[in-house]
Amino acid sequence: MSSGELLQIHPQELQFPFELRKQISCSLQLSNKSDNYIAFKVKTTNPKKYCVRPNNGVVLPRSTCDITVTMQGQKEAPPDMQCKDKFLLQSVVASPGATAKDITPEMFNKESGYEVDECKLRVVYVAPPQPPSPVREGSDEESSPRASVSENGHSSAVQFQASKAFNERVEPKDTSFQARTLISKVTEERNSVIEQNKRLQQELDLLRRAAKQSRGGIPLMYVIIVG
Repeated sequence: MSSGELLQIHPQELQFPFELRKQISCSLQLSNKSDNYIAFKVKTTNPKKYCVRPNNGVVLPRSTCDITVTMQGQKEAPPDMQCKDKFLLQSVVASPGATAKDITPEMFNKESGYEVDECKLRVVYVAPPQPPSPVREGSDEESSPRASVSENGHSSAVQFQASKAFNERVEPKDTSFQARTLISKVTEERNSVIEQNKRLQQELDLLRRAAKQSRGGIPLMYVIIVG
């Protein structure tokens, strides 16, 4: 907190969590520890870039005043995230019972005879806050079969182990049965092919013998009839 002669300012610098194309706001708090009415006015080196509400007013004795500074959305980030913008907060003792309507530009002009207190504030860009990482609803231990208990009072881990052992006993049998069925089917198909080959071979032999007889001379039946 900066302690001036008239007002205490917190924080001493304007910190904006910079994000492109997004309006960003930060706050200042002015504290009046005296018994006087203190008038204030806020100026900036870049008035088109910032909106200050309120940009002037009166802080009552022993009270505070909050100021909101809004930075317009920026199309590009500055080099090295360094900002050269500055703010100037001027304060002066006002007459008792003064309000914001009683503030005039001459009150902050030192040449007019007023004792003006000035405090310079710099602008700082900071990294935007990161969203919290998602938290799992249950831990690994809670989701583990060993940690859960079934309604009948037996650990589900026992059921899990029993089921696993049953599957280990059954699966090899199922696999062996499928293998035997496949082997039997292949064997039957092979035997069928062998039988077909035998029949074809026999028919081929008959055709060969018939062909030899037709080339060997006059058929025996013809000789008997003629004789």
